[in-house]
Amino acid sequence: MKIQMVDLKGQYVTIKQEIDAALLKAVAEAEYINGAEVKAFQHDLEHYTGSAHIIPCANGTDALQIALMALELQPGDEVIVPAFTYVAAAEVVGLLRLTPVIVDVDFDSFNVTLTNIEKGLSLKTKAIIPVHLFGQSCDIGGIMDFAKAHHLYVIEDNAQSIGACYTFSDGRQTQTGTIGHIGCLSFFPSKNLGCFGDGGAMMTDDEALSKKLIMIARHGQSVKYKHDILGCNSRLDTVQAAILRVKLRYLDHWCQLRQAAAKRYNALLQDVEQIILPPEMSYSTHVYHQYTIKLKDAEKRDALKIYLQERGVPSMVYYPLPLQHQHAFKGIARQGEVLRNATKLSTCVLSLPIHTELLEDEQQFIAEKIKTFFS
Repeated sequence: MKIQMVDLKGQYVTIKQEIDAALLKAVAEAEYINGAEVKAFQHDLEHYTGSAHIIPCANGTDALQIALMALELQPGDEVIVPAFTYVAAAEVVGLLRLTPVIVDVDFDSFNVTLTNIEKGLSLKTKAIIPVHLFGQSCDIGGIMDFAKAHHLYVIEDNAQSIGACYTFSDGRQTQTGTIGHIGCLSFFPSKNLGCFGDGGAMMTDDEALSKKLIMIARHGQSVKYKHDILGCNSRLDTVQAAILRVKLRYLDHWCQLRQAAAKRYNALLQDVEQIILPPEMSYSTHVYHQYTIKLKDAEKRDALKIYLQERGVPSMVYYPLPLQHQHAFKGIARQGEVLRNATKLSTCVLSLPIHTELLEDEQQFIAEKIKTFFS
């Protein structure tokens, strides 16, 4: 049984005719940059998310960097980022000569909390980048209230959670990424909505901010050859937009398949006392970009990973080294608190295969191997 961590080929086969037709059309029209499919995808994504303005760009990291550039922060200004996440959010803060303030996360949900953020606040704080990790929203409503009270910007890193919904205290449901001042997306191939290369987007309901984001992504141009500000070159190409238009139509269905797979894992693994299953928070739906368990005995994590690999079961550790231990941030970052949870999580988490083509038989096989390891 050959089990894939992510089965991109299998997913392609299920929609091959639509993808191939979209690719041929994009190639035949030969508008490889800023072709009609880019604008069409932008409109489709605005309709899907409910965001007033979608600005496509080259990748998710560019989206974060351009978002920060649009806020006109000054060197030394502080931006709060979670310790347990991919490097991109803190990386772009440092690249712009801002100060990353690294704060802890909740051990249960993996996400940054308002309590964590409060501990990182200082007079220099200008923005927060909460990350909706593994497919589930952080408590973005509470974070937005806090940000408003302290006059802070919020950039949502929604690279892993497109399609997830946050429920406000009054019962309203809103898609993650559309709640902060700017939301950022990645369309890396393994994401829930992924293209066949690199791609990303920014979203905002603020028209003035949207115009600035567009300018920055286009070398600071308001019109061609008129450069009003310093910018960069970050575009979603037409071929990738054509692929994403097709795949966007399947996103909700694919999220449901991931949720069903997670439910099966929960049923199969619920009696394994040595592991903690991923929780679903009351204020968020979960689209399971990752299905991540925790081992109660962290010293057995690597042994379990090797044991599964030897039996044909891939797994991944997201993330083996929290940001406060990354050499790149020594001397440029500030810690908002003692980062116990991020440190502990990095030693005990293990992500199991989850994707749209995952079969019940494969999940049963994986669960059996995990149970055998602990028996």
